[in-house]
Amino acid sequence: MASNSSIAADAATVAANLRRVMAREDLTFDDVVAATGLDDRTLRALVRARNNPHARTLHKLATGLGVSVDELFRPPGRWSPRQLDRAANSLVDGVVARHSELFAHWSEADFDELYSRFGTGGQLTEEGILTAAQSTNARRDLWRQVSVILESGEAELLAEFVEMVYRRVTVRVSVKQADAAQAQ
Repeated sequence: MASNSSIAADAATVAANLRRVMAREDLTFDDVVAATGLDDRTLRALVRARNNPHARTLHKLATGLGVSVDELFRPPGRWSPRQLDRAANSLVDGVVARHSELFAHWSEADFDELYSRFGTGGQLTEEGILTAAQSTNARRDLWRQVSVILESGEAELLAEFVEMVYRRVTVRVSVKQADAAQAQ
């Protein structure tokens, strides 16, 4: 059973993150009530950290706000690097707006990774942002294809192929490391 101080800390963290999301999205209490289906009294208690919310309440809150439940429990100090990444890559927002089709179905983690990238000499250029987006999308498509194959009768063939390629790559890396060690 969780201690009372742990429960109070969780409630305070949820409250701080809820207030942050509301400020970031410029949401009023009425907006959040409408989006989440929670009643006004429950929402005000959450914002004031007066109670520890039930899992069902957290799910409604996160879904309505368009965030993950994990985001509601992140320690407030963890947002500083994220804010720095966004400030350092100021071109990303404009590129996302102009090429929204490339960023369809992106998760918050995908955007975090994009914002955290840097090009030679500083922030990414528009070309660098588009290349990174295409790479992320290609990786997502590959994972989707692999998932389909793993659920089919061809899973064993895929596993054999992956093992063969993995051995080739790791042997090549081992040889390069051995050559580098000899050169020193």
